[in-house]
Amino acid sequence: MATDSSHSPTSPSTRSTIDEHPDIMSLRDRYAEVSNKPMAGLIEGLCLLTGLYLAISPWVVGFDNITSLRVTNLVVGLALAVLAMGYGSVLERTHGLGWVAIAIGVWTIIAPWVVAGDASINKTIWNNAFVGGAACLLGLATMGLGLMRRKART
Repeated sequence: MATDSSHSPTSPSTRSTIDEHPDIMSLRDRYAEVSNKPMAGLIEGLCLLTGLYLAISPWVVGFDNITSLRVTNLVVGLALAVLAMGYGSVLERTHGLGWVAIAIGVWTIIAPWVVAGDASINKTIWNNAFVGGAACLLGLATMGLGLMRRKART
């Protein structure tokens, strides 16, 4: 019994890719629209600057004799900056990673006690608490970017 391959469910003429699905295309359009808004650029830029500041903050503030915290802030700050660049270039794929910025912020806040073991130096505590809080807020704002257009329509 011969079958006609043009009517087969796996035939190239009847098969569509997930990229062409109307819902996927609608989501891409929504995130493209949101990422072009000035608020998205502001959040992404502030997140990038926060990450870069976190990376250089041990030398700006002067974390004397706390090498482990210097390295931690450098690595975590660069990770936040790279994440922010992802927000700026492919928001439709990275907006859900706002929780990573929040995790980086929480880690930055507790790092003086966990990594350095001696949190008696006020400038390290205040620096990391301020930068960590900013990272948490920017992570929340990034997560909210995906909801911006939806809220504007309702």
